[in-house]
Amino acid sequence: MTAKEYLSQARTLDMRIKSKLQQIESLNELATSCTITYSDMPRNPNHGGSKVERAVLKIIELQESLKKDVEDLVELKEQIMATIQSVADVELQTLLEKRYLCFLSWEKIAVEMHYSIQHIYRMHDTALSCVSTIMRANERE
Repeated sequence: MTAKEYLSQARTLDMRIKSKLQQIESLNELATSCTITYSDMPRNPNHGGSKVERAVLKIIELQESLKKDVEDLVELKEQIMATIQSVADVELQTLLEKRYLCFLSWEKIAVEMHYSIQHIYRMHDTALSCVSTIMRANERE
């Protein structure tokens, strides 16, 4: 995996985390919208738990699974942040953070950092080289 591919995972992870959180919210809404129907008709005592009960248990299972996925994704994003913070040059760190964690366009980064876009591209190449070196060092450990 190249340095650029590694860092680009942050955007994908961010989207996946937001998606998982939306799924959890949706499941919570579903769980709280269940209504009980009362009837004066006798019920079979041998009949298992209610459908609502089974649905709520299934939702709880799914929520736990989704929470675990979110924790894993957050952990990977923290690793990406730590890699960026391992870059020695603070300006290169800032460039990488703006691009791969804040998801800013090259033009916006150039304006915010007061550099030409060509210089931002050169800095980016240098920053990716630094990240590649850090990744290789981490693989050897």
